[in-house]
Amino acid sequence: MSTELQELLDSNKHWAAETEAREPGFFSRLLKQQTPQYLWIGCADSRVPANELVNLLPGELFVHRNVANVVVHSDLNCLSVMQFAVDALKVKHIIVVGHSNCGGVRAALLDMRTGLVDNWLRHVQDVRNHHHEWLDSIDANQRVNALCELNVLEQARNACQTTVVQDAWARGQEVVVHGWVYGLHNGLLEDLRITVAAADQLAAAFQKALSAVKARYERARISSAD
Repeated sequence: MSTELQELLDSNKHWAAETEAREPGFFSRLLKQQTPQYLWIGCADSRVPANELVNLLPGELFVHRNVANVVVHSDLNCLSVMQFAVDALKVKHIIVVGHSNCGGVRAALLDMRTGLVDNWLRHVQDVRNHHHEWLDSIDANQRVNALCELNVLEQARNACQTTVVQDAWARGQEVVVHGWVYGLHNGLLEDLRITVAAADQLAAAFQKALSAVKARYERARISSAD
């Protein structure tokens, strides 16, 4: 890799030329409008490229990423992205996406000290602590991925409880919040079935999705014991 990163600039030129050849006028049209229907709130992990996973072009997916796909009411960065997406771009779907074997989630689960990010991962540790009895009851090798899924559910619930989403629902705007998890081992997205389109749906949707996650791990436990 060169000091000037010329290889990345060359790759960009190749990508731009290839895109324009495949779809003439693409960049001219993109310059004039940004009308995504989806806001993706995902992990900053380099192995989880949002647009590529769902095969969407630039301009079709609005993206916010941070360590361990956290949505908290004190994070003005995330909230600002959400507000712009909902109020200005009128996105119809907010998708909180975690992924298997997440390093941030692993660090939170195991109390690993890595530096400044430890303070950020306290949010994931709060999820771990809230569900610690169930996490302790499953196989140790499954706990990281289980916490990844629990974290998605909790962060999706947080997204529903933000003033941005609550205000949108109050004025009758269509916004649906989802929780997904991406498998690094197979490249597939899985819907965790927390799908919320109104404030009064949240409690039931969260409990149903949580029960489904726990039931799936219980089935895996029973299957491995047979």
